[in-house]
Amino acid sequence: MSARRLVIVLSGFPRRSETFALAEVSALRARGLIAAIFSTKAGEPGTPQPAARQLAPFVHRLDGTAVEQAAIAARILGDTYVTGVHAYFAHAPTDVASALAARLGVPFGFSVHARDARKVSPAALHARARAARCVIACNPDVAQEFHGSGAAIQVVPHGVDLSRFDSAPPVPSPAVRVLAVGRLVEKKGFHILLDALATLTLPWRLRLVGDGPEREPLAAQAHRLQIADRVSFAGALTHDELPREYSAADLVAVPSVRDRSGDCDGLPNVVLEAMASGRAIVATDIGAISSAIRDGSTGRIVPTGAVRALADAITALGAWPPLRAALGAAARREAADRFDVDRCTARLAHVLQEAYA
Repeated sequence: MSARRLVIVLSGFPRRSETFALAEVSALRARGLIAAIFSTKAGEPGTPQPAARQLAPFVHRLDGTAVEQAAIAARILGDTYVTGVHAYFAHAPTDVASALAARLGVPFGFSVHARDARKVSPAALHARARAARCVIACNPDVAQEFHGSGAAIQVVPHGVDLSRFDSAPPVPSPAVRVLAVGRLVEKKGFHILLDALATLTLPWRLRLVGDGPEREPLAAQAHRLQIADRVSFAGALTHDELPREYSAADLVAVPSVRDRSGDCDGLPNVVLEAMASGRAIVATDIGAISSAIRDGSTGRIVPTGAVRALADAITALGAWPPLRAALGAAARREAADRFDVDRCTARLAHVLQEAYA
């Protein structure tokens, strides 16, 4: 295994929302596959994820154009033994990875997730895929971005650490506790969720975890709908803090939509975390969400942007605790079968070792 030594090129580091990349890179490093890690720009301010603090001493920040960053990385590497350069995200990190690999005389590849596939033109994306030794898509939806490219795409899902999440039933409450987690941006569809909740007749509370540019508009919307007293904004939380939010929830809402720029979620972290927590999920049919949640079996899937359908699904689950419990238990089993982090990272390591042998 140590014969394969990869250089990993990240985008911004650290970033709280990119927990999938953090978990995978940490696992690859633990397996001895990583020779060096570079980031193409600074990360987010604020408290980083715990695993990011552990990885930070090994991440080199680069500056300049892609070519300049590749030159800096090559100097840092010196005569370090490298068999390949792998980028996280198809846009700027892949530019750097390609240029660095050319300098080192080794192949490059990249992992693609959702929005990054749309940050370059389809023609450029396909050309990158054809030039790459290895292209990994985290779900079937994003893999479709390469249809017609002629490139071989490996689908390797992100995993979730089930040991971090307690799937015990929540403490009973007179109001249905709805949890929503994600950056406060348009594509998360939280404005649709507020509209749906405002129509409910059963008692409810919403806990909204995350931060972003839509926070003030969402708060104003809640006041306008006269539901502000039932909506709490928790702000951005770290991985250490999130499990207790799931434990306290009765159900998790994932109301994702396609935003005005055309961007949408692939398979957001919240889906796998809610499944691992054994919570009933109401989500919209967009991106790759339905590849993880089976409607009526491990959760409820409703049309994206459909306020009435979302409200009806929340009402049905809110009014029937046994159904919530059954869906949550099935979701936890599905997470263990398909998305266990150890199995997923083992498969990722195997794919990378084969590609860069």
